[in-house]
Amino acid sequence: MAVLTIMKREFVSYFTTPVAYVFLVIFLVMQGLFTFYLGSFYVREQANLSAFFEYQPWLFLFLMPAIGMRLWAEERRSGTFELLLTLPVSLAAVVVGKYLAALMFAGLALMLTVPIWITVNWLGDPDNGVIATGYMGSFLMAASYLAIGSALSATTKNQVIAFILAVTVCFLFLVSGLPMVLDSFSGWAPDEFVLAIANMSLLSHFYNLQKGVVVLSDLIYFAAMISLWLWVNLVVIESKREAG
Repeated sequence: MAVLTIMKREFVSYFTTPVAYVFLVIFLVMQGLFTFYLGSFYVREQANLSAFFEYQPWLFLFLMPAIGMRLWAEERRSGTFELLLTLPVSLAAVVVGKYLAALMFAGLALMLTVPIWITVNWLGDPDNGVIATGYMGSFLMAASYLAIGSALSATTKNQVIAFILAVTVCFLFLVSGLPMVLDSFSGWAPDEFVLAIANMSLLSHFYNLQKGVVVLSDLIYFAAMISLWLWVNLVVIESKREAG
């Protein structure tokens, strides 16, 4: 119950300023540009959303940390951090509630792209099952980015620093499975280590879902990624509270 109360409070706070609306407009415009122009949607003459999902990890790389950077940094900057910790709820509930509010906002942004899905169905006969799993992958990737962003937002009072840290860490997880990265390790590191680096890649797990392939290991990966960074978030906040 406490989690839901905090989630509602935080979610409503997004719309108390024009920033949320500006963000949604920018997201939708950029998503449309990536899909229809950079993705050469009309040139391909294929009724699918491969172009839509192809650029999404890179678009989310900047937009999700932009949502997450304010979660705790703004609380610390404005001096409401201590007040928030005095609420008669567990610290875990506060962490999860604020995170879920950010995730709801990201989910809203993703839902607003559904007209693109409708457009593709109007133009042709796409595989809607593949598109649905692609959306699921997009949501899980956004959730992972936000978990990282929330944890790193708790480490600083400066939102810009929180943003840069989140983009950097998300980028490392994103590209860890690319050949150019793995090749830099394969010459000297054990094969098991190289495989572990490859399995840490957000991109490879996302691509499976984008192709319509739902594998339990991918779902476990995203769940573990989100849980790990929320735990880190909790540990950081605990340390800040104890430090006074």
